[in-house]
Amino acid sequence: MDILFIHQNFPGQYKHLAPALVKAGHRCVSLTLRVKEPQVWQGVRLIPYAIKREPGKGVHPWLVDTETKVLRGEACWRAALELKAQGFTPDLIVGHHGWGELMFLRDVWPGARIGLYCELYHRTDDGHMGFDPEFQPVITPDQFLRIRMKNLNNLIHLPLLDAGISPTAFQADTFPPAFRDRISVIHDGIDTPAVRANPAVRFELGGRVLTREDEVITFVNRNLEPYRGYHVFMRALPRLLRERPKAQVLIVGGDEVSYGAKPPGDKSWKQIFIDEVRGQISDADWARVHFLGRIPYDRFLRLLQVARVHVYLTYPFVLSWSLYEAMASEAAIVASDTAPVREAITDGQTGLLVDFFDREGIVDKVCALLEDADLRAHLGRAARAHVVGGYDLMQHCLPEQLHWIDRLAAMEPGVVGD
Repeated sequence: MDILFIHQNFPGQYKHLAPALVKAGHRCVSLTLRVKEPQVWQGVRLIPYAIKREPGKGVHPWLVDTETKVLRGEACWRAALELKAQGFTPDLIVGHHGWGELMFLRDVWPGARIGLYCELYHRTDDGHMGFDPEFQPVITPDQFLRIRMKNLNNLIHLPLLDAGISPTAFQADTFPPAFRDRISVIHDGIDTPAVRANPAVRFELGGRVLTREDEVITFVNRNLEPYRGYHVFMRALPRLLRERPKAQVLIVGGDEVSYGAKPPGDKSWKQIFIDEVRGQISDADWARVHFLGRIPYDRFLRLLQVARVHVYLTYPFVLSWSLYEAMASEAAIVASDTAPVREAITDGQTGLLVDFFDREGIVDKVCALLEDADLRAHLGRAARAHVVGGYDLMQHCLPEQLHWIDRLAAMEPGVVGD
């Protein structure tokens, strides 16, 4: 088959699926913003495209998000027309529609089956709005309307959907019932032979090397922001550092915003909460807090392996790969008792859950784990067993993704406007 992948940051979620399809003999092409020149990645032909139109001025604020997605959809459509003129006609189009790129592709190839990565449908109920009253103390009627408008991109793409895939049941269940039945819950997969415990791990940190003999607490986000509980963790630090005078706290994450609102003023969320707690922490204790920024993947895996306790916090939102990677590394985990974390962790069996806002409870549970080596070992082994048993890339997730591709290929394609 000829398969077209659409992802602005390709390979993204298709890091394993696309090469596997190439290996199976399929011709795979990707339209992506990630590269500037045509190239080949693991057998996949990468074709760049560019957004040439600037956003308009004076656009209604509820439509700004939609406009950016239409601009991407138009750019991808034009690149698709050029690809079609070169003689390429995909049997399948597989992509992440979250940025709008697939919006007009059935107009180009009406006979293609379309499979979408259904990451999230924005909800105004079930605690999705107003979860954190600090940043949304009052929910006004216009905010409900804004969120509904934000779903325009989903609503434009969902009629094109022949089959969908979502990594967690929580994420799949956010989609309306009319589309939920088309969405299969299949995780992206964890390479558990590579992501595993290493008792001999050495993690270089400045002029010293940390090992499993050190008391290391880790906290990981793509970007340090409230959606991932950065503010709660930082507010827990003053007491945590006092309680654990030998602990080294390693924090991974960038200064940008992946989700939610931008911070007020010129400071990053990272700096805002550093400034809030710094006066409560002595210089000696602050020297044990290490902001590592974004780090290479091999170093990230060593960080998880050296962790004595790993803390993971999130709003009810998209689940991070890093949680499953920490579990596969046999980390003892303290995590927020939020959906979809409860899909990954059973309290007292594969980790410890705590109320997202309970920073005292977070400290209590972290300290309890640091004091109990047997409990840490038990939770770590059970966490890895859970990941190996249900989320292993080669044994479970990739075969299920390939079966999903086969089912998609066997479908009759929909039509524009269905």
